[in-house]
Amino acid sequence: MSRKIAKHMTWHLKCCEDADEVIHLVGSEAWKHFDQTHPTFAEEPRNVRLGLYTDGFNPFGCSATPYSCWPVFLTVYNLPPKLCMKSEHIFLATIIAGSKSPRKNIDVMLRPLIDELKELWTNGVETYDSFRQQNFIMKAALLWTISDFLCYGMLFG
Repeated sequence: MSRKIAKHMTWHLKCCEDADEVIHLVGSEAWKHFDQTHPTFAEEPRNVRLGLYTDGFNPFGCSATPYSCWPVFLTVYNLPPKLCMKSEHIFLATIIAGSKSPRKNIDVMLRPLIDELKELWTNGVETYDSFRQQNFIMKAALLWTISDFLCYGMLFG
């Protein structure tokens, strides 16, 4: 990670102190509640807060070819609004592809990603902060998912 981006990873500490409106999810009640519920995670501002997005589609359009493609993306919400939604900060975590929708098997397909996220939450990973020029144990938390209702039912049903 570049020195400039590493500096932006702690932007969320000071961005919304006096804001009357939510300009970023850091100002939301969910973010504040997470910090209160997990104070050891919150005390290290470089710990990463993620969002997961997915939705399925037929890459061949409405053709008679039965096929399903489900890209799964992760976004880093530590970054300011002008950066967190740029393509270079949205990561393709996996693609679930097959002859039909994964439906109830989506949890099996997401298992490697879930295992990695659990490892990052529990133990973290030693990481170099190029802005502060020091190593630290970085942890990550999946704060929320965004999907349509069909996918929501598959992810949590």
